[in-house]
Amino acid sequence: MVKKLISILVSTRLTAFLFISFSAAMAAGTFIESMHGTDASKILVYNAFWFEIMMILFVVNFTYNIKRYRLLSREKLPVLLLHLSWILIIIGAGITRYIGYEGIMPIREGSSSSEFLSSDTYLTILVDGEKNGQQQRKKLEKKVLFSEYTNNNFTIKDDFNKQKFSVEYVDFVENVNYGVVPDDFGTDFLKIVEASSGERHDHYLESGQVTNIHGVLFTLNKRVEGAINIISEGYDLFIESSFNGGFMRMIDQFSGVVEKNIKDEIQYKSLYNIAGLQFVIPEPVIKGKYELIKNQDEETNQNMLKLKVSSNGVEEFVELAGGKGIADQYETFNISGLDFSIKYGSLLSQIPFNIKLNDFIAEKYPGTEKSYSSFMSKVSVDGDQKFDYDIYMNHILNHKGYRFFQASFDPDEKGTILSVNQDFFGTFITYLGYILLYIGLLGIMFYGKTRFKDLGKKLKKLKQKRIAITIILFLIFTNSYSQNDYSHKNQNFISDSVIKNYVIDENHAQKFGEVIIQDSGGRMKPLNTFSSELLRKVSKSDKYNELNSDQVFISILRNPLAWYSEPLIYIKRGNDSIRSVIGIDTDQKYASFIDFFDGKGNYKISKYLEKAYKSSLPNQFEKDFIETDRRVNLLFSALEGEILKIFPVPEDSNNKWISSNEVSSENFATVDSLFTTNIIPLYLRELDKSLVSKNYQNADRILESIKGFQIKYGEEILPSDDKIKAEILYNKYDIFKTLFLYYFLAGLFFFLFIIIQIFISNKKLNQLFKYLFVVFRSVIFILFIIHTLGLVARGYISGHAPWSDAYESMIYVSWATMGIGLLFARKSDLTLASTSFVTSMILMIAHWNWMDPSIANLVPVLDSYWLMIHVSIIVGSYGPFALATILGIVALILMVLSTKSNYLIIKNKLSEITIINELALTIGLIMLTIGNFLGGMWANESWGRYWGWDPKETWALISILIYAFVLHMRLIPKMRGMWLFNLMSIIAFASIVMTYFGVNFYLVGLHSYASGDKVITPSFVYYSILFVFILGLISKYKYNKFLIK
Repeated sequence: MVKKLISILVSTRLTAFLFISFSAAMAAGTFIESMHGTDASKILVYNAFWFEIMMILFVVNFTYNIKRYRLLSREKLPVLLLHLSWILIIIGAGITRYIGYEGIMPIREGSSSSEFLSSDTYLTILVDGEKNGQQQRKKLEKKVLFSEYTNNNFTIKDDFNKQKFSVEYVDFVENVNYGVVPDDFGTDFLKIVEASSGERHDHYLESGQVTNIHGVLFTLNKRVEGAINIISEGYDLFIESSFNGGFMRMIDQFSGVVEKNIKDEIQYKSLYNIAGLQFVIPEPVIKGKYELIKNQDEETNQNMLKLKVSSNGVEEFVELAGGKGIADQYETFNISGLDFSIKYGSLLSQIPFNIKLNDFIAEKYPGTEKSYSSFMSKVSVDGDQKFDYDIYMNHILNHKGYRFFQASFDPDEKGTILSVNQDFFGTFITYLGYILLYIGLLGIMFYGKTRFKDLGKKLKKLKQKRIAITIILFLIFTNSYSQNDYSHKNQNFISDSVIKNYVIDENHAQKFGEVIIQDSGGRMKPLNTFSSELLRKVSKSDKYNELNSDQVFISILRNPLAWYSEPLIYIKRGNDSIRSVIGIDTDQKYASFIDFFDGKGNYKISKYLEKAYKSSLPNQFEKDFIETDRRVNLLFSALEGEILKIFPVPEDSNNKWISSNEVSSENFATVDSLFTTNIIPLYLRELDKSLVSKNYQNADRILESIKGFQIKYGEEILPSDDKIKAEILYNKYDIFKTLFLYYFLAGLFFFLFIIIQIFISNKKLNQLFKYLFVVFRSVIFILFIIHTLGLVARGYISGHAPWSDAYESMIYVSWATMGIGLLFARKSDLTLASTSFVTSMILMIAHWNWMDPSIANLVPVLDSYWLMIHVSIIVGSYGPFALATILGIVALILMVLSTKSNYLIIKNKLSEITIINELALTIGLIMLTIGNFLGGMWANESWGRYWGWDPKETWALISILIYAFVLHMRLIPKMRGMWLFNLMSIIAFASIVMTYFGVNFYLVGLHSYASGDKVITPSFVYYSILFVFILGLISKYKYNKFLIK
């Protein structure tokens, strides 16, 4: 019995089961987190006992496999290192879980702290009573984790001096705060709203009581000297303050004064400023009960735990407010002579030195209020050693075994929140596992006797064989893709003579496009970028008739009213509902701005938009209305001129730039004010003259004066001339959108000619095909070079690695896919053709509506060298996996086409494709594994933990296990064979799709910065599943009939 149990525990079947079941458990955890929160996923999955048992079984299995496959040899060293690395990683995770700990340390500027709050939550029970004539205390402490969606039941039974008591769970409510529940028999309360710390806080004054709000005393119906006394007389409220102050009535901006010790009627919904405190009284006194209630509107970071405490037959129900980051909120009461003090929340822990916050610096992108480019805590460490240090994202303080990270900060930017971590042994063992893993994965390709090297030798032998081709194979890839009309010929030519006659010289328009503007996100970019985005997003074109984007924008700037009636806004084909609502013909491709408004100025599609924007999962009808609304608003921003933020505000601390319409709101010097107010009208008048004289010298000089003003007051944030020119060229050629068509055509025709070659035995034609194949290979290689240059250009323009958002990562995945195809080009033309086709599909997806191709600023956490390393490797791994998927499809199609007469040739081709498929999967798995665990190291440098079950990292691990299972199927007798392997290489790609799209667009987590708009699962996904299912069934039948011999 024992031997049988051991044989099961170390069997390859259990390994396969663990790969799949562990992946399924983690997948469930990510969806539980998305639906019910992180705590629920930890309780039900990640912290569950059965989940940890599975990890222990992995360790047992990996350990025994070292003996079974005789890995303790020099030739098998890479495989040995892989097994050892996983064992160490799991052990390290266990040490981190049970020995290491972390927390947060909030510090205000000028203050010091040697305490931090634990990340884990605890229930602390203090019992005070008399024992042997002396007061004594008993302390009970229990680590707890609750969720509204799990079974939280527990009971603590104990005694104090032989008097038994119990503490029993009753209820748990997330996201609560104290509020007044209306009750006709309750007490009078008055609500006061203040935001002195940068966040809104609600306070309630109880009738007859004194309340301290940030050092200022308030009373309701109880006069106290030195307080702000409020007296209620029915509906009316009066204020009698011990301090002078003032108020501003928000509805009409009326201002008044509050005189000391003078009774005056309170103005509801007015902003009072008394004794340095700003507050609003929004409503009259209400009767009710003051208790914990669930907040449905905003995050409170506070939960409610309800308990029943019993002793000697007496029961007391107590509600505890607490949670992560909350400490020392005790509720006290007495039962049967025992004094209880109970709290729920974080524990306070001490560190052996003090940290003082000297200054907190939050830097924002130019001209923005809340778009942070970085934040830093300048601290002093005071202990055995004294020194100053700067803590910021990806730059940690490591001192005496404690590591401090920049986690967050107070809304008023006067305080910091540091993450504290102590986990030396867990981190050390895990990092040791990572290092062995990296060495082992790289060793697989280059050292010893490994499967990867064996596959390379087999492929070489296959290429040397000469088999007569008698197969009749007919395969046609079809694809429908409608490219945008890049010439934008309207149904009607420009009807407005003002626009038709106002065509600016292209050379001058190019100079206009080089003027720098500041966008809403604080990015500095040439006007040409905005004009290009405007025309492409609004009209789906690069030109409006014969006008380029810069000429169009100048014309809009000069004659905005003329463009109100121009049919410029693209209306999606097939959606006649929008056309019907705005009142245009069903065959009309473009609508004018004025078409969207009725005679009274009402926005015709507003009632449809309200419902569409409220919908968490809008249908296609609603999505079309939202997309059209965005085009209308983008055009409106150009028509109003608000986007033309070309004037830097002198000596502005945040490098704010404004448009000429905003000049009056800033305190410009007289000369600068005259310049910024008049330069645009002067420029437009000179353009009018230039149109007649064909001489643009004066207009050119005005543009130079604008650039001079920008250099004078904003030189520090201006991009270089080379970068400006590079961005304009990038806008002009729109490389990635153009590459789609060429990759598609090259891949499709290359593939068709390969198939045709199989039909023909004519030597002359075969020789011609050889030359054609050289041409196709060369064309694809040239396209890849252009693709590479496009990525380099985007990286140069943006100033960061070109894979930091959804669009960039897609064009990078397409590049990596093509690169892997070229790597196998000498071994298989079929692989290269298939890869070119897949690359075109990825580029097509990248240009769907829900991915924004605009270049944007980085969020602070991405501003790191880790972005170059981690993201490039992990996203690059998607290329080999995409190649393996298309090869799997080609293999199954070849099986479907197999017959009694051609099965030998089909089998040879299948062997070639299957070997390349396995090589691609191996390369992809190596890259994905290295990239994922490098991401763990990045997380440790950024947030203080190398693994936090974030959905992105979890799904990457799921993908690793799924592909590891596919590559290990050959060790299980019943799972061997080309059919199952190729089918699984297709199915496994679903995990990659989920890792990229699913996490970014459906789940929640730390990787939200990579998200595009939330999308409904496209219908083609369901068709793809059906296609794979049918293809799998038919190919299995043909495989069993002809190819298993």
